[in-house]
Amino acid sequence: MKKTYLVMLSVLVISGSLLAACTGSASTSVVGDWRLVSYGSPGSPMPAAPDVDTSIVFGADGKVNGNVGCNGFGGDYTVGGNTITFGQLVSTLMFCEGPVGDQETTTLNVFTGTATFVLDEDTLTITSEDGSAVVVLARKSSYPSY
Repeated sequence: MKKTYLVMLSVLVISGSLLAACTGSASTSVVGDWRLVSYGSPGSPMPAAPDVDTSIVFGADGKVNGNVGCNGFGGDYTVGGNTITFGQLVSTLMFCEGPVGDQETTTLNVFTGTATFVLDEDTLTITSEDGSAVVVLARKSSYPSY
């Protein structure tokens, strides 16, 4: 009986360690470097403009900055539960038209006031304060691409 108990306890400890190792790589924080996947209506978001390098960085210091194809932007943010509250964002003022201009306008409009978000592994979906628009982001790999 004692031997069986020890074997079962050992199996549980090893299983728990393996599960912890497997789940340890998934982040539960918005902090990091993200790329734009889609934007627009929550029911049918538009894919991000092809061949446009986008980057949105949520820093651990409460700063957000990035570029979704045309202008650079930056400002402050705070997270509380499933909401992100954006401070006043500033951006460069180049004229942007077409899909790149549309995705930038939508993204910056979503990044206003207090938005809700859902973090599902490496996908971050941020919904505007009024629920009319979403921005879907994918976490960029922390490994360099060669």
